[in-house]
Amino acid sequence: MFVKAKWRPARTQTNKSTHRLGHVDRLLLRKMSFYGYHGDVEAERELGGRYRVDLDIGMDLSPAGRTDDLQRAVDYVLVYQMVREVVEEQQHRLLESIAEAIAKQVLTLAPVREVKVRVGKAPPVRGSFGEFAVEITRQSPAAR
Repeated sequence: MFVKAKWRPARTQTNKSTHRLGHVDRLLLRKMSFYGYHGDVEAERELGGRYRVDLDIGMDLSPAGRTDDLQRAVDYVLVYQMVREVVEEQQHRLLESIAEAIAKQVLTLAPVREVKVRVGKAPPVRGSFGEFAVEITRQSPAAR
């Protein structure tokens, strides 16, 4: 005896931030580069090195898109300055700490609901490495 099964479309994997927060637009700031004095090794903190930062900011972009009004958006220059201040003016031992400090700053901006921060650096080791990097995602308390 055969049982006729109903066809159902396959479930697709959803983006975690879309699932948690509903629809979230993205403001992307890519390949920001800074010179900072971070690292666990004293020589890294003394000599410094080049750090690369990418941001993926989750927020509703529709008010700014509809009105063409900077007051209803996040000012890219302000975000860049926040990131630059963390990387160039502060000193951290770990990439994780740099990423947390950047996320904390960006989440102070009112319309921001979520931020993904990626921080990378050229490793101070012999061998062939592109970079060491960390990536974290944090939400504003209002988005939880």
